[in-house]
Amino acid sequence: MWPFAEQRRVEPGAEAGQSGGRSRRSPDWARSGAVAAVVTREWPGPYDPGQSSAIQVLGSPGEVGGRLGTLARAGMERWRDRLALVTGQGLKVVGRARTVSNIEELAAECKSAGYPGTLTPYRCDLSNEEDILSMFSAVRSQHSGVDICINNAGLARPDTLLSGSTGGWKDMFNVRAAGLICPRGASQSMRERKVDDGHTININSMSGHQVPPQSVAHFYSATKYAVTALTEGLRQELREAQTHIRATCISPGVVETQFAFKLQDKDPEKAAATYEHMKCLKPEDVAKAVIYVLSTPPHVQIGDIQMRPTEQVT
Repeated sequence: MWPFAEQRRVEPGAEAGQSGGRSRRSPDWARSGAVAAVVTREWPGPYDPGQSSAIQVLGSPGEVGGRLGTLARAGMERWRDRLALVTGQGLKVVGRARTVSNIEELAAECKSAGYPGTLTPYRCDLSNEEDILSMFSAVRSQHSGVDICINNAGLARPDTLLSGSTGGWKDMFNVRAAGLICPRGASQSMRERKVDDGHTININSMSGHQVPPQSVAHFYSATKYAVTALTEGLRQELREAQTHIRATCISPGVVETQFAFKLQDKDPEKAAATYEHMKCLKPEDVAKAVIYVLSTPPHVQIGDIQMRPTEQVT
């Protein structure tokens, strides 16, 4: 498990474009050859003191970037024509959301841009087990099965520990628990088809590793700690089953999305301030981390990538 991952900031170019404060650039997993090199560094952890390793890559920045990009593209090539199930929003992708119009719009953008692969929208409420099982049944009949599961199920409510509603707590935990049906279903799909190199990636949070000071995020943090434990448990069970299917967490800090506005729904000014006092991560940064994980060779197990804005303190 790598406790930290360091990622170079890449400023969006003119092609990124902005519409309503949201980047209109298609995500990196939808692009041909748009695989960013992510430089990682292992640090000694509490269980392996002094066992860190330094990786030296020689050459000019252009040469280094070219070599790393080539390696990443080679790693991603093995996923050509295989199927990824992406919850929340060459590779076939089934995008799952409660509001399917967002994915339909993105699918149209990808098609008009001429990107290889396909993006198939599918409406599914991850708090409803019947919806999830129906989705897997449709994937099985239309695409044979799942090779990659990127699990981005999430729900945040401003329910504190001292005054929060029991219903709000249950809603958050139910989405986490039901969302784990996707990794279970994906693993079963892989093993039924004797796919031994599949991958489940749970999009977690830095709140799953340390409790934030904001009281409205304390119960949310508890649900993310559960994701940390469940991902490691999944990894161990996959090894007990003598399979090479891998399980990974990606734990970002503050990402510029609508999350703060949902958590601080009664104070939109406070929510907006979350993104104004620092340069936040972009969804594209998280997508690049996903690409990095998927591009690693099958014998490499990435346990967790923890990433936060450079200017974020906690």
